[in-house]
Amino acid sequence: MSLRHADTHMIPAVAAMRLSSLAVLVALVSVAACSDSPFDPLAPTSPSLARGGKPKPPPPPAHDPILFVHGWNASSSTWTTMVSRFKGDGWTSAQLVNWSYNFRQSNATTAAQIQQKVDSMLLATGAAKVDIITHSMGTLSARYYIRYLGGDGKVDALVSLGGANHGTTTASLCFDTSCIEMRPNSAFLTDLNSIDETWGSPRYATWWSPCDEVINPHSSVLLTGATNTQTACMSHSQLHEDLGVYRQVRDMVNTTTLLATAQ
Repeated sequence: MSLRHADTHMIPAVAAMRLSSLAVLVALVSVAACSDSPFDPLAPTSPSLARGGKPKPPPPPAHDPILFVHGWNASSSTWTTMVSRFKGDGWTSAQLVNWSYNFRQSNATTAAQIQQKVDSMLLATGAAKVDIITHSMGTLSARYYIRYLGGDGKVDALVSLGGANHGTTTASLCFDTSCIEMRPNSAFLTDLNSIDETWGSPRYATWWSPCDEVINPHSSVLLTGATNTQTACMSHSQLHEDLGVYRQVRDMVNTTTLLATAQ
């Protein structure tokens, strides 16, 4: 076989090898372009990694977490119905913190416990703020926390259901420290309501019933600067059980609803 004859047979083989090499190179480039490896210079930034390979913080929750604060002579069982309804509407168990405290102690002491609860909730959920839903005397400690213990920048909304915001004459029937503070014109309430009844940046809303047998006078619930809503005739405890009240409260604290309404 002559050299010229051999060359004519080798040309197709060389061309095939070149095409094969080119195909491999294209494949490697394609793989690199689709790679999520943080070590691949051609790879896009992985959504789970920030600069330096550190995990990104969790995204903010769809709803603000909610802290529930019961009133005098009550417990966390106050909120069983409402917590169940919030879960049915998309809030997770981690976003709904229901607890019991010593209702006989000063409302200022309870406010310090609320401070600890809120800080732990923000850390656990990654949220920027919480909502606080209160009943009866529970409003006082929540408001005290917002005004005096740093809650202003950590609370988005405060709900007061039948709150003793200006005291109630029925508090004269008990002699706990918290009851003394809950009496009309007490030093505690005079200080709490001075200058501004809806302190700071949170949104405030109250619900009051003309048939409330515990809060006397009924006007004690209302706060200057808040959205104050009169309910149908219902008892003091029905305020946290009534479905219509719940739906109004849910819509008030639901930031998703607020954003949709604003658009």
